[in-house]
Amino acid sequence: MVDLAPARDLCAYIEASPSPFHAVQETIRRLEAAGFTALDEGDDWRLSPGDARWVVRADSSIIAFRVGERAPIESGFLVAGAHTDSPNLRLKPQPACGKEGYAQLGVEVYGGVLLHTWLDRDLGVAGRVLVEQLDGTLRREVVRLHQPIARVPSLAIHLDREVNDKGLIVNKQNHLPPIVALGEGKDALELLLGRLVGDASRVRGFDLGLYDLTAPTIAGLDEAFVLSARLDNLASCHAATRALVDAPARADATRVIALFDHEEVGSGSAQGAAGPFLRDVLSRVVEATTTGARAAFARAIARSFCVSADMAHAVHPNYTDKHEGKHMPKPGKGPVVKTNAQQRYATDAATGARFRALCRAAEVPVQDFVTRTDLACGSTIGPITASQLGIATVDVGNPMLSMHSIREMCGAADVGMMVAVLGRLFA
Repeated sequence: MVDLAPARDLCAYIEASPSPFHAVQETIRRLEAAGFTALDEGDDWRLSPGDARWVVRADSSIIAFRVGERAPIESGFLVAGAHTDSPNLRLKPQPACGKEGYAQLGVEVYGGVLLHTWLDRDLGVAGRVLVEQLDGTLRREVVRLHQPIARVPSLAIHLDREVNDKGLIVNKQNHLPPIVALGEGKDALELLLGRLVGDASRVRGFDLGLYDLTAPTIAGLDEAFVLSARLDNLASCHAATRALVDAPARADATRVIALFDHEEVGSGSAQGAAGPFLRDVLSRVVEATTTGARAAFARAIARSFCVSADMAHAVHPNYTDKHEGKHMPKPGKGPVVKTNAQQRYATDAATGARFRALCRAAEVPVQDFVTRTDLACGSTIGPITASQLGIATVDVGNPMLSMHSIREMCGAADVGMMVAVLGRLFA
């Protein structure tokens, strides 16, 4: 009998996280409940063994850690990395528009969105808004309008009789602006911001996106599946957070989770995996726990290990020809080790073997994935982290279907298994 408690906890985590900003807030809530406290990047850090701390950059990326009993130059870092962002539709800076009596909002595609899945869905809005205060300062507010205020309607089959035979083509510019009201559209943004913060006239900037209002759920005749938006990659953020929160308070190595924004668009930002955030934090931990040692950071990295956790492709029963014959991961059968000869994944024989050993210790099965040789392979934060820091890295993930759809699907049993394996990493 599968323990569904981890899967239900994942559903709660995702429901609380309609944007990367909310994912960071929910992660902080769980960390604080476990005794973790905040650090500010602008302060002088003083750390002691056993300290449990977290630090946020740009409101959408977070790194948390438990300081080890031994300094990182002796025992290294154990890192679990994931990303807080998911493909979606983001509001343009001047989004208000209208046509033929409909008020609409202009949107930009963020990441590799499976566009047709966003049609005919009840959509809310979530993200971050900057509000000017009476003293002229800006207050950052993480906001959410959990109501069906937007919809991208599909075209009736009567007006496109060949759509089922020839396929649907969605033009990103013309076909995706959602309808939000009746009218000319010029006041749509002001109405939206008023609903979010009260006084729209004081809003000086925003990072807002649409999201599906349908709640995550356990599904299937045998309750074998989780159906949800943003499984890629909040499922890995959840597993990493659970593993760190549940880890022993004391251990030799410093345990770290690094949850980055902007992976879906290449990670090239100050708070993305290609930026300096992780290096900055780890180097400061080394400085705060080591005195008088030469090449302390390089020595710490040489003793470190990173698990890059991002969701993996499960074999699709209706499209088995899209998968490599001997590497067909299945939901409910455990984590997947992802390998690519072109280094789109960071796994090599040594790092893969180390992760398999963690699976054995956790009594969890493990699977393998490689992309068909004649298909292009996606990538993760793994190769970026490995090349930025020189840290030994393995790429893994739980198998899923409908990746980058507005509504994705994974195995309920795999949720607890990934938590258990990352728990062994942090034990």
